[in-house]
Amino acid sequence: MTVYEQQNPFYNDEKNILNPKPLIEIEALISSLNPFSNKLETKPRQIINYLDSDERKCFLLHKGNVSLYRSVDGMVLNTESAPFIFGMSTQLMDQEYLYIRTHDESVVSWMPLDLANKIIAKEGLWKELSTQLIYSITRVYDHCTKISSLSSYDIIRYQLYELISETEEMRSSVSIANYIQSRTFLSRSSIMKILAQLKAGGYIITDRGCLQAINNIPLKY
Repeated sequence: MTVYEQQNPFYNDEKNILNPKPLIEIEALISSLNPFSNKLETKPRQIINYLDSDERKCFLLHKGNVSLYRSVDGMVLNTESAPFIFGMSTQLMDQEYLYIRTHDESVVSWMPLDLANKIIAKEGLWKELSTQLIYSITRVYDHCTKISSLSSYDIIRYQLYELISETEEMRSSVSIANYIQSRTFLSRSSIMKILAQLKAGGYIITDRGCLQAINNIPLKY
């Protein structure tokens, strides 16, 4: 059982649709693409755009954590830790609709999207690519489903378990309230109210607003 399965109670219930991250397939793609990529100098909280000088790009995440944002309202659609590849699932999308933002000291490289497609075709990596695409789409779909069909308490509970499954570097770089608000349509006041009650009940342990641990958050408010 993975850490995600152990820490996220939604993993095994009927509401969840996620499978473990396909690390083998992602690493195979990165291994083939990396020799042709260019290192991108990054710093924490740096914005990375998919389109530059009319050239579409894809990005290889070798180390660190980044989030995928919707430009129109700043909504976080997905957060991923290394290894991962961004840009392959948005080839037919307006490249200004989304952008990436780093959270910590990340190692990222980039390459032209056309070149990445040619390498994948030449090496017959269609199975590996389709596996990552399915995973990426499912992650976003699962997130959107959870924040649109649950109560405020259910959404916050789910987001807390999502946050605790992130890396320690990620958890220490963002407050609980900011993490939840950037991924949902909930007001900050409602988030803070429920978080305060969970903390008072000993269900969450925090340090300067960051999540340290979770103690069996109740299913019902």
